[in-house]
Amino acid sequence: MFGISFSELLLVGLVALLVLGPERLPGAARTAGLWVGRLKRSFNAIKQEVEREIGADEIRRQLHNEHILSLEQEARKIFTPTQQEPTPVEHVGAQTIHAPAAVIDPTPAPVVAPVEPAPIVAATPVEPVTPAAAPVAPAPHDPTLPPRAP
Repeated sequence: MFGISFSELLLVGLVALLVLGPERLPGAARTAGLWVGRLKRSFNAIKQEVEREIGADEIRRQLHNEHILSLEQEARKIFTPTQQEPTPVEHVGAQTIHAPAAVIDPTPAPVVAPVEPAPIVAATPVEPVTPAAAPVAPAPHDPTLPPRAP
C-alpha cells in the first residue's frame, strides 16, 4: 500500500518490542490495528460519498441536457412551418427530377411612387357626452315611481 516491504515491517516490529516491551506490545498492536481500521473505514466512506456526488452530478447534468433538448424540440415544433407542400417529382428513366418549389417571375415588379402623408388639421374640441347629460327613461318596475292608472 505505501511501498513497505516485509523486512521493513519486521524491523518496525522489533523496534516496537524493544521500546514497549513484551507486556505492553499486544495492547499497543491492538490499538494501532483499531486506528488503522478506523482510518480505512473513514477513507472508504469519503471515497464512496465523493463517488455518489460525482454520479449525482452526472445524473443532474444528463437530466438538465434532456430537459434542454426537449425544450429545443418544442421550440422547433412551434417555430417551424407545420408542413410544407411536397414538391412534385418526375421520374425520367432511372433519374429522379425534382420540380422547383416556386417559379420565379423574370419580369421586374412595378415601381410605386411614395404617397405623401395627409396634413394634420387641428380640430375643434368636442365635449364628451356624459351619462348624466343623456335623457334616461324610467324603468317600468322602478319602485320609486307612483303607481300607474289603469
